[in-house]
Amino acid sequence: MAEKKPLLEVRNLKKYFPVKTPMFQKEKNLLKAVDDLSFFIHKGETFGLVGESGCGKSTIGRCVVRLYEPTDGEIIFDGVDIAKLSNKELLKYRKKIQMIFQDPYASLNTRMTIAEIIGEGMDIHTDHKGPARMERIHSLLTRVGLKKEHANRYPHEFSGGQRQRIGIARALAIEPELIICDEPISALDVSIQAQVVNMLEDLQNDLGLTYLFIAHDLSMVKHISDRIGVMYLGHMMEVATSEELYDKPLHPYTKALLSSIPIPDPGVKKEGRIILQGDVKSPINPKPGCRFSTRCRYAVDRCKVETPELREIMPNHFAACHIVEEINSL
Repeated sequence: MAEKKPLLEVRNLKKYFPVKTPMFQKEKNLLKAVDDLSFFIHKGETFGLVGESGCGKSTIGRCVVRLYEPTDGEIIFDGVDIAKLSNKELLKYRKKIQMIFQDPYASLNTRMTIAEIIGEGMDIHTDHKGPARMERIHSLLTRVGLKKEHANRYPHEFSGGQRQRIGIARALAIEPELIICDEPISALDVSIQAQVVNMLEDLQNDLGLTYLFIAHDLSMVKHISDRIGVMYLGHMMEVATSEELYDKPLHPYTKALLSSIPIPDPGVKKEGRIILQGDVKSPINPKPGCRFSTRCRYAVDRCKVETPELREIMPNHFAACHIVEEINSL
């Protein structure tokens, strides 16, 4: 039986940002936010992307929707490399890929009504006009837990949780296939986070959506994701199913990251917490070698000079580490 093709496949993606270079330095300084990174997402799946702040998670999401122009690599959506398309050619694919932004206070235009915000994409990509357009807006507001009368209000009249619901309604307005969720709950109260995540799951089940879920809340990522990718300084360190990653992490960085998850009961002392030592490598003109080698207690000479490839260690469980077998046999 033929293997099912992914809806989204990112191959060897690179995104470099130029930074200030000293006058007499020949080599230009480049901040390598994403450096030769690959992953795929099947239709109807939720792929979680986790890692420390500054590791390049949000940059990947913005590259996929072409808010950032990739430096190199392929972004294959439904069989087409959208990284190479012109703005005109890209227009029909923008309808299929939408984004929910992290900050609900900055992502909505304060001078537009909620109806104008949600309807803007419909005006560009659909034929909804007049009463049909307004009916669609009302339906979307109801779908995300708001009221029809909210359509004529402005963003400043809503709480953070309500604004994020408006952002979700905007993303759904043109019936996308893939939604990039860029830390959609990190700016919300804990009580609201669960409501938003449950709503995203219900929408996925009802509409057949596919998610790239970017977050740093490891517990929430485990709850919502089918598979998870762990990033560190622009590189993918480990990819596995949600259950496999949490039960049997292979990469030393993943183990340290999971050990940092807090326990709700303050009276219980967590055993096995891993405290990382050493300095974080600079992402500006990084030298060859594992990006994690300066903080890894298992690092050998090879780790400092040769960048490890992401390879399959166990069935459907990938890790980028030269000595991962030796580490997990200890």
